[in-house]
Amino acid sequence: MATVSFHLKEPGVDRPTAIYALLTIDRRHRIKVYTGRSIHPDKWIKAEQRAQVRGKGNELNGLLNDALSDMEKQLLLTHAESLATGTLPTAAALREAAAPERPDEPAPVPVGGLFWQRYEEWVDYTRAAGTVRTAQAHATAGRHLREFSQAQGYAIDFDTLTPTVGDRWAAYLLNVAGLTDNTINKHLGRLKSFMKWAAKRGYTDNAALTQVTWARREPDVMALSAAELVALETLPLAIGSRLEKARAWFLLACYSGLRYSDLVSIKPQHLRPATATLPAHLRLTAKKTRAVVNVPLSARALEIVNRLLAGELATVKSGPITNPVLNRFLKELGKLAGIDSPIEVIRYRGGIADVTTAPKYEKLTVHTARRTFVTLNLGKGMSAEFVMKLTGHTSYKSFQRYVNLTPQRVAEEFARFHEMPE
Repeated sequence: MATVSFHLKEPGVDRPTAIYALLTIDRRHRIKVYTGRSIHPDKWIKAEQRAQVRGKGNELNGLLNDALSDMEKQLLLTHAESLATGTLPTAAALREAAAPERPDEPAPVPVGGLFWQRYEEWVDYTRAAGTVRTAQAHATAGRHLREFSQAQGYAIDFDTLTPTVGDRWAAYLLNVAGLTDNTINKHLGRLKSFMKWAAKRGYTDNAALTQVTWARREPDVMALSAAELVALETLPLAIGSRLEKARAWFLLACYSGLRYSDLVSIKPQHLRPATATLPAHLRLTAKKTRAVVNVPLSARALEIVNRLLAGELATVKSGPITNPVLNRFLKELGKLAGIDSPIEVIRYRGGIADVTTAPKYEKLTVHTARRTFVTLNLGKGMSAEFVMKLTGHTSYKSFQRYVNLTPQRVAEEFARFHEMPE
């Protein structure tokens, strides 16, 4: 006897996760097969092993459930065919059975002329320009667009990208992919950027997507307070240990405001020694914006930069610490330093706030350092224009997202200008 059940790879995460099928044979043999689909855990009904279809915003999940039901039939059929020969089905045979495109299904959606070739060209162009992570983000947007094309049975081409299709894609990203409003806004922006890039090269004259929008709703910015930064600075750690090195990377970001991509790119030629008129500073071209930034170095920051250039902060593989590993160590550091005040984490989906509470250290990432740099320096009285010059921001709108105006900070600033009761 064989049964098929569907499960989430990471049911506890706050993002879309893969769905896999588990074929159980005679309660003894279990074979896992990934379905090629994913869903946000909030949209998954564990008891039914299907996506939620009731309620606003879940209309498209019926398509996913239909696909899972078809997959279940194909997996059981493959098992029956193997049983007839006296063997168990192989993992390869089950993967083929679980593939979304089968001979008895409608023909796959055509990719639409040169569209996808041009899209890959755009991703390669971005990568060649040195913005690797941006290229990865473009590729992710393209993957979501392909999945939408297959799920909806709609051929994506330069001429078929109408405002209606753009709206349907945004709805798919919300209801099926389970993305937040900010991520949907970014993916729409990436597709619009591609269309503009393609238009400049004469590949298309379609500008219809300019009419498609999705509201960006910024969550609260998380930054360390001055006291929390001191707690991290004074945490006793063995020099040269993995946590001590991770702290040094993070503190340098807090002292300089540099992004991770710029931190790990620091070379000896970027360090300019102090002169009679200028302090020691870093002069480099930001990886993300290609803007030249000059970052004055405090005594603490200069000490860390010198350690970095001497190779003292390298990993066992003699390279800089990777972003995921650094983020993992930061959570451990934050817990040890007692940075555990509860914070609300707000994510917006379709304009609806999804609020969770967690200890602050659980949400620490290297990007928290850049926000800490902005917030603390503004709190010390530096002008926004000066801090923007240090961070390389050219737009106050984008810079504003880094400012953490806590209730305490607002009250303190108000008290500077008004007589307050005893």
